[in-house]
Amino acid sequence: MTPNDPLLTDLYQFNMLQAYLDGGKTDTAVFEFFVRRLPARRGFLVAAGLEQALDYLETLQFADDHIAWLRDSGRFSAAFLDQLARFRFTGDVDAMPEGSIFFGNEPILRVVAPLPEAQFVETRLVNILHFQSLIASKAARMVLAAPGKQLVDFGLRRAHSAEAGLFAARASYIAGFAGTATLLANRAFGIPVFGTMAHSFIQAHDDEAAAFEAFARSRPDDLVLLLDTYDTEAAARKVVELAPRLKAEGIAVRGVRLDSGDIMALSKSVRGILDAGGLADVVIFVSGGLDEDQLARFRAVDAPIDGFGVGTSLTTSSDVPALDCVYKLQEYAGVPRRKRSVGKATWPGRKQVWRSLGRDGRITGDMLSTEDDDWPGERLLEPVMRNGRRLQQPPLAAMRARVASGLDQLPDGARRLEEPSPCPVAIAPRLAALTEAVDRRLAAQDEDV
Repeated sequence: MTPNDPLLTDLYQFNMLQAYLDGGKTDTAVFEFFVRRLPARRGFLVAAGLEQALDYLETLQFADDHIAWLRDSGRFSAAFLDQLARFRFTGDVDAMPEGSIFFGNEPILRVVAPLPEAQFVETRLVNILHFQSLIASKAARMVLAAPGKQLVDFGLRRAHSAEAGLFAARASYIAGFAGTATLLANRAFGIPVFGTMAHSFIQAHDDEAAAFEAFARSRPDDLVLLLDTYDTEAAARKVVELAPRLKAEGIAVRGVRLDSGDIMALSKSVRGILDAGGLADVVIFVSGGLDEDQLARFRAVDAPIDGFGVGTSLTTSSDVPALDCVYKLQEYAGVPRRKRSVGKATWPGRKQVWRSLGRDGRITGDMLSTEDDDWPGERLLEPVMRNGRRLQQPPLAAMRARVASGLDQLPDGARRLEEPSPCPVAIAPRLAALTEAVDRRLAAQDEDV
């Protein structure tokens, strides 16, 4: 299996695909991906995963072995399976650029394609966009909680799959993390990688100071030593004793890492030991079960910590492990459509989002309306794919800059970790009128039944 394997989807996508093709339902459809509502602890979200979503769409096809497996399953007709060899995504996509700040009920991606194509891609698109947006949003909260600190993703080993760990490294980097411990993320995306040592390295030596020295001579560049295998303060004093000998050989201790214990107290005592020993330029890096709330507490007491390695809480988004996101049909064969289920109703038609800023440069609110409407402010959805071929995508550096700018634009209420106040999303009169028209049409259809 590869990430873009067309069988990586739900069975009902194939069921509908055959039924659409059998029934000749191939007119143009419009689907939009959005989050219905923000979780209680989220004042904003960050759009991420678009590059992988477009790659999936652009490369979508069925190989001979896929079709042979489907034929052997006995679930589908021979005529349908014969059509799969020619199946491609040929549609258009408009989306918010990766790194965009968004709120509830705002489409961050719109697909316009023949109905069988637009429907079939639902599962994988939701899978990609949901996860990376979830993790980027979690990472952005950590960036806000620890301004000016170096944040590194340490979460691969606790991620819910290898792909999740890799995509979490990408999403957190877009959100403002300095890098990751996941080596493949460097190869795949060019994300900076960071790494120190494990406690096992110290334990494998009979003497802690000897372990430090052996590691330093083997890995002299960007040297960071782990202090808390035994006695953290004693280890810090061993670093002070070792550092001059290493310096004489051109090896500099760049930092030390704390991974357990009373981090607030230990960071202060270790800082004092290092400073007294002439190592004021040695940074303190902390890891071990961290989340944004702890980062905020460290900031509140001005703990002398220079950087953080964040693992499980990041790659699992532990406080909010899922978003209420959906991919819904908004138009078919030129006719606006909408779902009216209680609590899950949708706004019909092709939509656009306009963002307004106040004089202070902060977001005052967004306007949601039909695509052909016109409102002051920045139009957030833009063309990213035409006729099944992606348009030029920005580099990760541009995505990081977009997140940084977006976070600066958030009002204080939306930035809060607890009980945040999301920016308002207003419904334009034209969209409200379209919705009423669709409801009247549906009501008339019900009367005719």
